[in-house]
Amino acid sequence: MSHLTATFTIDLTPAEVLPGAADRFDLAKTWTGALEGTSRGIMLTAGDPASGSASYIATETFEGALDGREGSVTFQQLGTMAGGEPELRYVIAPGSGTGALAGLTGTLLIGAIEEDGRHQVTVELT
Repeated sequence: MSHLTATFTIDLTPAEVLPGAADRFDLAKTWTGALEGTSRGIMLTAGDPASGSASYIATETFEGALDGREGSVTFQQLGTMAGGEPELRYVIAPGSGTGALAGLTGTLLIGAIEEDGRHQVTVELT
């Protein structure tokens, strides 16, 4: 298993709500570090974050380079919060890679979120 580190910044833009979602956002990320490039996707939310109970799903397509290998790959996220306790699953969608990223599998782990909005990420390739 390989461990790589990267950071991203994110822009969330409110979008038309879809049935079954409390809110919808279009997202755009800029990645630096072991992941160099951009990703675009969609996020759907449900629940009441202010009360400590909510969830979101997101899918995004990354285009750029991972540790120098160029191509694209899709990331999928499932985040939940129950009783104020967060849980996040962030994976590389199997079969989604193109170019030198074809066949890539693994997970992404969100670490610290800096005051400027940069998210620290560890990529674990399997």
